[in-house]
Amino acid sequence: MYFGRRAIARAIPIVNYAPIVASFNVEAYGRDSAPVIEVSRLFLGGVSDLIQGGPRGTPDPSRSFVEKVSTYPRNVEIEASQTFATLPQAPGGGAPNPLAALLGSAPEGTQLYHYSLVRLPDQPMMPRLYDERVGFFNSQRADFGTREQRVARRRFANRWRLECSDRKEGNLCVPKKPITYYVDPATPTWLVPFIKAGIEEWQAAFEAAGFKHGIVAREVPRDSIGIVQGEDASVSMVRWLPSATENAVGPSTVDPRSGEILDADVQMYHNIMNLQRTWYFTQVGHLDPRAQKLPFPDSLMGRLVQFVVAHEVGHTLGFPHNMKASSMYPLDSIRNASFVKRMGHSPSIMDYARFNYVAQPEDRLPLETLIPKVGPYDKFAIMWGYTPIAGAATPEAEKPTLNRWASMQDTIPWYRYAGDEGIQGPDPGEANEAVGDADAVRATELGLKNIRRVAKLLVPAATATPGETYEDLEEVYGRVVGQWATELGHVARIPGGLSKQEKVVGQRGDVFTPIPAARQRAAVAFLNEHAFRTPEYLIDESILRRIEPTGSLDRIGNAQRRVLSALLDNAKLQRMVENEAHQGASAYTLGEMLGDVRRGVWSEIYRGGTIDPYRRRLQRNYLDAMASKLNPPSAPALPPGVPPQLAALLGPQSAPDARPLLRGELLDLDRELAAAAGRTGDRTTRLHLLDARAQIERILYPEGRR
Repeated sequence: MYFGRRAIARAIPIVNYAPIVASFNVEAYGRDSAPVIEVSRLFLGGVSDLIQGGPRGTPDPSRSFVEKVSTYPRNVEIEASQTFATLPQAPGGGAPNPLAALLGSAPEGTQLYHYSLVRLPDQPMMPRLYDERVGFFNSQRADFGTREQRVARRRFANRWRLECSDRKEGNLCVPKKPITYYVDPATPTWLVPFIKAGIEEWQAAFEAAGFKHGIVAREVPRDSIGIVQGEDASVSMVRWLPSATENAVGPSTVDPRSGEILDADVQMYHNIMNLQRTWYFTQVGHLDPRAQKLPFPDSLMGRLVQFVVAHEVGHTLGFPHNMKASSMYPLDSIRNASFVKRMGHSPSIMDYARFNYVAQPEDRLPLETLIPKVGPYDKFAIMWGYTPIAGAATPEAEKPTLNRWASMQDTIPWYRYAGDEGIQGPDPGEANEAVGDADAVRATELGLKNIRRVAKLLVPAATATPGETYEDLEEVYGRVVGQWATELGHVARIPGGLSKQEKVVGQRGDVFTPIPAARQRAAVAFLNEHAFRTPEYLIDESILRRIEPTGSLDRIGNAQRRVLSALLDNAKLQRMVENEAHQGASAYTLGEMLGDVRRGVWSEIYRGGTIDPYRRRLQRNYLDAMASKLNPPSAPALPPGVPPQLAALLGPQSAPDARPLLRGELLDLDRELAAAAGRTGDRTTRLHLLDARAQIERILYPEGRR
């Protein structure tokens, strides 16, 4: 009998029997007697293990073929045209795919798929153990060789193999092999300097980690164009893609054994420029004269592209989004010129804190400081992930030092991290597209002042060129309305919220801390004043009559619906019930919040007066929201074979402990509507109130009986 890690290593392949992906006939034998097989069908959609991206139709082999095979020293690249039928069967035929049956198969048609086969290093890099307090993409393995009395989950931070050579420049080491990114030769020439600057914006962070020229940008030499290829796994590149997609991404190839990043290619879609210009105009156009006429000058657009490149390069260095970053700076600090020059308006370029939309004209901030840059958190994360730890020969030996570094977050709040999951979480400080949101009420108050200013610039900025259509005007107007809803949505996260700081055993304090009741009350009062009161400054006939015959009710109503939905989110309602159970009388209770919202949305029935069309739309949206909570739609009929976890997600969502309070709100509202309908002298208002009562009747008694 064998004992210890070596024995467990022998047992793993016995207990975990490897699946047979596919079988092939031997077509021939090579000179070294190696068998030669025909593998084309691996890449034609006929092998389920090589298919990703959800349900698709059944591949038709007669209309699918391998387009191209390219070989490089470390990788093989295959492109294949795949044509799919519409039957919701499992890939490659066989039994029907239950998920495909539910969601539908891909429409019949042909698509081009790309496969990469990359050779792993002969000697894996020593991993660095992942820490949830520091933002890194990570690779996960199960470890059966510990004494934890369970299957231990070991996660390694994804990072490049950056090793010191024998050379030094000052106190900094020169790496054996720097992280090198080439600029795609297809990049518009005028953008090349900005893309290189975006790559090398990270150099200061690597210097803080002890490396001189740890990351470098290079152009492909003219005599190497066509030789240096982005497909080559030994070449990392910022690629420029002629596409209408408004996006950019930073994927990478990782050794799952160690977390080593082997290759990365930032993909910049051409239309990312349109997204950046509309965001910049919407958020800070009132501060930058260069942005007050469309299109922007090349110098400004190039700087915006540089920011995106730096962000996406951050992904390829191992960093996910840090949604907590912007909320870690005091709001007054990001309105201070000397502070933002030194620290930026967000500690991390990996946050979705696009531009400094809280800055006011009187702050006189330098224009450069309105745009995100590699910040203190980014330098901290590079230090944590890449600094060599002398004398540590194993991942476990590094852990005390890494823990000490991560614990710096206790005293330096802008070193804290929260990933994308925070967007749907309880912490209002982890909001998406937010700036200075540690105090979202004050931040949004300032942001709304700027939206008023930007709204006045819409017509002159988007109609400056004679002979053009009103396409720009329609687009930027829609973005402004969307920005209004986004900022108010940050405030809607405060009620029922808890602040969060990731901690480990030994750190003082709780991970979750409820938001004080006074802040929650103030947030709802702010929404009643600014979200549920009609934003007349966004209803400009000089705009509307240029872009559409009707639609302003829908635009404003849909924006308000977004805010209302965020405020009445089921998870939030359930948290508020639970907070009351823990905090008792000191809590801002769900009943109190629902009453405050009802009185704000239906304020006319308490003070009298007519109800205008925008408010009538808001009130109908309120009733629709209540109906969705008390009478959620029936769960879809799921085919056999759908996993229970997925079935639960696809089924109706609710907050069961909130139902009595929601019903009570509608009963109270019904009585108040009856009284108000009898008092009003306006026919349209009275009919609206009577219709609302009828809707409440249907919500409370869907089967038609009391």
